[in-house]
Amino acid sequence: MFKHEKQLLKDVKVDAPNPNYAAMLQEQLGGPQGELKAALQYISQSFRIKDPKIKDLFLDIAAEELGHMEMVAQTINMLNGHDLQANNATIGNIEAHVLTGLSPMLTNASGQLFTAGYVNVTGDLAADLLSDIAAEERAKVVYEYLYRQINDKGVRETIDFLLNREEAHNTLFREAFNMLQDTGSLQDWGITQDSKVYFDMSTPGKYFDAHKNPQPPKFANPDPANPTNQAH
Repeated sequence: MFKHEKQLLKDVKVDAPNPNYAAMLQEQLGGPQGELKAALQYISQSFRIKDPKIKDLFLDIAAEELGHMEMVAQTINMLNGHDLQANNATIGNIEAHVLTGLSPMLTNASGQLFTAGYVNVTGDLAADLLSDIAAEERAKVVYEYLYRQINDKGVRETIDFLLNREEAHNTLFREAFNMLQDTGSLQDWGITQDSKVYFDMSTPGKYFDAHKNPQPPKFANPDPANPTNQAH
């Protein structure tokens, strides 16, 4: 069950309308690394999870991602302004000015419609968690790119908050992955000699060595209450 709280996770504001940047920010509304993708991916993955702790984590983060989507959409609204100005939206997605009356669409920055093909679900908890860790990392990168291309203090404050929340989710997913041992796809890690051979296909040198009984990755667990902000 979901319920809607009328207040945003964090209030959003902009210094001034900026239709071009509104089009750019669409990437995190309906793009492949955006907030809708993250919410639907974690909800979809949660359906088969048997561990109640990890299932709860997936649903908590998915619900928060829907809140992020609301923040991004509201920021896009403010950046689009009050008047149809397609002539000032000279890059990427201009549908808001010629089709939807300034309502944000579920598209990326180029106007491509959102697709469920962005959502990754395997039913294997280890594989899904690794996909989610990568998704949070990619979302951080997009927010960092967006942060660097705007001087609007209000928008930067919103992106700073969202970027740090992606870092927190990344940390929590890594912690959940570290809880898995010999389950699902992790059961068959490194059981044959073929898994211990490194084919050196380049010259010069051999920089990695696979013969020392490789193990599944373990992730450090930094304090999620103090995530590192890399946007600056």
